[in-house]
Amino acid sequence: MKNAYEVIKAPLVTEKNNELAAQKKYVFKVATGARKIEIAQAVESLFNVKVASVNVMNYKGKPKRVGKTNRVSRRDHWKKAVVTLVEGSIDII
Repeated sequence: MKNAYEVIKAPLVTEKNNELAAQKKYVFKVATGARKIEIAQAVESLFNVKVASVNVMNYKGKPKRVGKTNRVSRRDHWKKAVVTLVEGSIDII
């Protein structure tokens, strides 16, 4: 099992994610190789809450131009996880 800090990279804070927090759903940027069970265990150990479910989404890196040439490079691929907490849990963010 990976370290919890290796699985959870950072919380994603946007307007839409702040609205989801009212429904006990929190969004994190996670490691690309992380599975749902690992994400749930990492959130439970870091924030001392109970996780009801985890939904994950994979994103491909956007192609970007490099310098003034027409050469195209790509940003890193990344994974996002929406973690739903059990009713009665405290807010984590």
